[in-house]
Amino acid sequence: MILDGKTLAKERELALKEEVGTLKEKYNKVPVLATILVGDDPASVTYVRMKENACARVGIESIHVGLEASISEEELVNKIKELNDDENVDGILLQHPIPKHIDESRCFDSIGVNKDVDGVNTASFGAFSHGKEAFKSATPLGIMTLLEHYNVELEGKYAVVVGRSAILGKPVSMLLLNKNATVTIAHSKTKNLPELLKQADIVVACVGKPEFIKKEWLKEGVVIVDAGYNPGNVGDVSKDAYEIASAYTPVPGGVGPMTINMLLTQTVASFRKKMEK
Repeated sequence: MILDGKTLAKERELALKEEVGTLKEKYNKVPVLATILVGDDPASVTYVRMKENACARVGIESIHVGLEASISEEELVNKIKELNDDENVDGILLQHPIPKHIDESRCFDSIGVNKDVDGVNTASFGAFSHGKEAFKSATPLGIMTLLEHYNVELEGKYAVVVGRSAILGKPVSMLLLNKNATVTIAHSKTKNLPELLKQADIVVACVGKPEFIKKEWLKEGVVIVDAGYNPGNVGDVSKDAYEIASAYTPVPGGVGPMTINMLLTQTVASFRKKMEK
């Protein structure tokens, strides 16, 4: 079974477009997402453009904030605070990665939790890890939405997450745990990784190394969620592993489209919450 994120994201976009239209009729306003791009890294420029195009498709207003790569940390934090204080802005996206002279974590934590529609704030992570209402990290939420849509059973299953980043590996582990999966967090330096993976019912690959996980490391019937995206449209799992999987996310067209969709979904939710106060 192919876990087709591209098709699901398109279906969800149609529903979001309808919802935004209804909200516009009711409030004479639409949700607003501010996207902050620091510097001109080509991949980041492309990602931000894709997100802004997706906003346009569903009727969300997008404000582009382009900043020089030489900007100071303090200036960036102040810009984020300015957007926090802007009552017209419902969501704030700070495109990752940002220049190395800036503390990325501090900037993420500067985003108000009520506008943290990409789920990168430490407070947001803490809240949803405890099962409380909060905006969730966009890619992990996209993964969970995809698994739920395709009725992939999680309760009691053994999941191995290969990757430990603050915006993917760690949060997806918490979300799986909250659905009663048994979770091991591994990474590129984990000893005996093939032996661990051989036991896994579900493998989430987010280590950022092309075709790092080999077919022979996995068991027959495994569910493969490949959140890696490397040059040449290559994921973190060797493509021949699909042959033994019961379900898998293709690269591209699996996890990626769902990430953007979750960003839009949470921006609409932020707007709705603000207007319904």
